[in-house]
Amino acid sequence: MSAIDADTAAPVLKASDYKSDVKPVWCPGCGDFSVLSAITKALAELGIPPHEAVVASGIGCSSRIPAYTTVYGFHSVHGRALPVASGIKLARPELTVLAAGGDGDGFSIGGNHFIHACRRNVDMTYIVMDNAVYGMTKGQASPTTEPDWTASKLTPDGPGISAFQPLEMALSAGAQFIARGFTANPNTLAHLICQAIRHPGFSLVQVLSPCITYRPEQRAYKNRVHQHFGHPEPATDRREAFARLMDDDGFSLGVLYKGSQPVYQPAPAPSATPEEVAAQFAIC
Repeated sequence: MSAIDADTAAPVLKASDYKSDVKPVWCPGCGDFSVLSAITKALAELGIPPHEAVVASGIGCSSRIPAYTTVYGFHSVHGRALPVASGIKLARPELTVLAAGGDGDGFSIGGNHFIHACRRNVDMTYIVMDNAVYGMTKGQASPTTEPDWTASKLTPDGPGISAFQPLEMALSAGAQFIARGFTANPNTLAHLICQAIRHPGFSLVQVLSPCITYRPEQRAYKNRVHQHFGHPEPATDRREAFARLMDDDGFSLGVLYKGSQPVYQPAPAPSATPEEVAAQFAIC
C-alpha cells in the first residue's frame, strides 16, 4: 500500500465510535446495557459507518437505545418502530436499518405491525429486549409474561393467559431470520446481531434481557439457557423450524431459522415536480 493509499484508507471502527455521550438511565444491572454493547460491537465488526446506519424505536426502557448511539435514530410513538423502520429502509435501501424495543412495545400495541413486518420481509433487523414485564411503567404483566406470575399487584393471581410466543409468530408470519440471544454474553449476542444484519430480509433477534428491578428472579436465566435449539445448524425448512420450537423451553439460544424468500424492495417511483404533487390533491 502506498503512502497515499494509507492516508485515504477507511478508518478502523470501534464499538466506542457508535456510543453517544448520553449516559443510559437504565437500572444498574439491567440487561439492556449488554444489548447496547452488542449492537455497537456488531456495527463495528461489520464496519458500517455511523452515518450509514439507523436505529428506530418505540416507547419503553429498551426503546431509549437510539439516544445512546451515534447512528441516525428515530424515537417513535408506542409500538410504531417497525413501520418507521420499514419506511426508512424502503426510502433509503443503502442504509443499515435496525429497530429496537421491548416485549410490550413490540408484541402488544405493536403486535399488528410485528406480524406484517415479518410478512412484508423488508431487509431490516428487529432486536426485541424481552424481560416479560412492563419495566418503565412499574411492573405490569406483558404479552410474554408467564400466566402464573403473581408478583404484580395488578395481577396478584397471575395474568392467567398463555404467554405470547414471538418466535412461533415470526416463523408463521414469514420472518426470514429468527434467533434468540441472552444478555450475559454481549460478544455472542453481537455475533447473532451481525448474522441478522447480513441475512437478507426481515430478521428477528429476541433477547432475554432480565429486569432485575421487577423480575429479580430472572437472574437465574444464566442457569437455564442453553445453545442451538438442540441442533448445531439453523433450520432452513419451516417445517423443521416449527418442530424445533415444539421442543423449545423458552431458553434455547442461537439461530433457529434462516429462510430464503425474496426481499421486498419495490422499484423507486419517478420523481414528481411540486406542481405535479399539488395537482394530485387538487379539488375537482
